[in-house]
Amino acid sequence: MCSRFEINSRPRDLARRFGLAAEPAGFASGEVLPTDPALTIDPDGARAQRWGLPVEWGSKPLINARAETLTEKPTFRPLLDKRCLVPADAYFEWRRDGARRLKNRIAPADGGIMAFAGLTDGQNVVIVTCAPAAGIAHIHNRMPVILTPVGESGWRDAALPFAEVAPLLSPTADGFLAAAEDVPPPPAQGDLFG
Repeated sequence: MCSRFEINSRPRDLARRFGLAAEPAGFASGEVLPTDPALTIDPDGARAQRWGLPVEWGSKPLINARAETLTEKPTFRPLLDKRCLVPADAYFEWRRDGARRLKNRIAPADGGIMAFAGLTDGQNVVIVTCAPAAGIAHIHNRMPVILTPVGESGWRDAALPFAEVAPLLSPTADGFLAAAEDVPPPPAQGDLFG
């Protein structure tokens, strides 16, 4: 399960990477936690949305949605045509070693900005997860769906029915991601954009 991710890219770099008319604003940067305002990109552009979908039957918001069961779950079925991208530079996962939990920062091996597959109700966003890529399976049994640039275009195209984009919900190619264990926290926003 992805419960934290990182976005440290400059707004101008995000605008260039995702073809936005204006630099995005109003989103959490650094290490993003559930309920923080996450940057999302949909067919109408970029905006900040609360990470976590409130549900009547639970006290905590749902932050992830399993790709394999999206069409079966009444919570997610209405959102299948409300797809968005969630930009990130990395995500964090904890590997268990006995009683210890070791934090791993997982990011594209070559650096750069990636995009998770997201679903939105217009105000809140969940990140879609899948089985892990082989190279990081020893860390955790799930990972966020990371879309290829071609997949990003299809995922946020509201004209495409879910059945056509569902095959995009798979692990990344092995070797795309690299993990670093026991990483220090990311620098504060002022240190990056100062």
